[in-house]
Amino acid sequence: MEQALEGIKVLDLTRVLAGPYCTMILADLGAEVIKIEIPGKGDDSRQFGPYVNGESAYFMSINRNKKSMTLNLKKQEAKDLFLEMVKKADVIVENYRPGTMEKLGLGYDKLKEVNPKLIYAAASGFGHSGPYSKRPAYDAIVQAMGGIMSITGQKGGKPTRVGPSIGDITAGLFTTIGILAALNYRNETGKGQKVDVAMLDCQVAILENAIARYFVNGVSPEPAGNRHTSIVPFEPFETSDGEIMVAAGNDVLWSKLCKELGVEELIDDERFKTNPLRNENYDELRPLLAERFKTKTTEEWKELLTKSGVPNGPINKIEHVVKDPQVLAREMVVEVDHKVAGKTKLPGVPIKMSETQGTVRDAAPLLGEHTEKILKEFAGLTDEKIEELKKNGAI
Repeated sequence: MEQALEGIKVLDLTRVLAGPYCTMILADLGAEVIKIEIPGKGDDSRQFGPYVNGESAYFMSINRNKKSMTLNLKKQEAKDLFLEMVKKADVIVENYRPGTMEKLGLGYDKLKEVNPKLIYAAASGFGHSGPYSKRPAYDAIVQAMGGIMSITGQKGGKPTRVGPSIGDITAGLFTTIGILAALNYRNETGKGQKVDVAMLDCQVAILENAIARYFVNGVSPEPAGNRHTSIVPFEPFETSDGEIMVAAGNDVLWSKLCKELGVEELIDDERFKTNPLRNENYDELRPLLAERFKTKTTEEWKELLTKSGVPNGPINKIEHVVKDPQVLAREMVVEVDHKVAGKTKLPGVPIKMSETQGTVRDAAPLLGEHTEKILKEFAGLTDEKIEELKKNGAI
């Protein structure tokens, strides 16, 4: 076995981001992911820009290492083919609104009869239970409803959406974790199960100390800009030519920072000796530090603080991130050769494993690129039968 999930077959009914992000991770780790798309249209994100030679860079960025086939699940012949494929599948992933698969006659209760070992993973806006279950949702909706927007932004400013679509991405990550846990349970018991992940649940789960702070003092946290609400100093400071992010997460690091800044007298200052005191006297402390940071460039501070062991880093633009020597050394920017778009660069695989390393092997597939091959492999169809299915719109 060269990869951790080698031999695992995944039927991927997902589209746009939450589901495709999950199945991308499974594919990167070696699973055979068969992306099932609507004939003639495909995943909605194939229509999202920017484009390279008419191919969506958005789609290509999260659908690498997958195979694509087309099935019109509103046609009975396509449903029959899908059920044949389910018999040989280990995992099904879908991110439809709850109830959609049941309307098609392909809900979990039906599919587990076909394959009791099947792991059925569903990622949706609000989950398969609760009063909001049937409501539609996108990333921005759950960021708003889940509270993360209310604590993001500049102090005194309006609630702010986090840049990357973390409503979708965290749901993709949690769905992946659920699938891996279910695979482990199946290895022990032989039983499959349903994995139900809600985007809203995931946003609540990552609120971290915001919920803790609310239950302690009964006050809803508000945006605090780029500073940490519990650790000081833990924020960016202006330098003579830019900004640098500094994180002195304990008293030892605080002492080291003071020495590098040339303000050793602050180490034992009664107002700042401990983190709770630094937090309490933040308004008095920050100007004292900010004044010193302006005396050197970002690069000079980076070298000094790194040498002394104080966590720090520049605020990189994307153009700097993709050229960063650490990012490149960890192969977090990789190049693939797409059949239409040509050579394309993508983020790499962040999970590094000593024995079963994940890899970016193939570019994202063209719509329906593997339909015939998959139908022959999973259902033993002839060329004549495949042509007949094409003519009646089943594939």
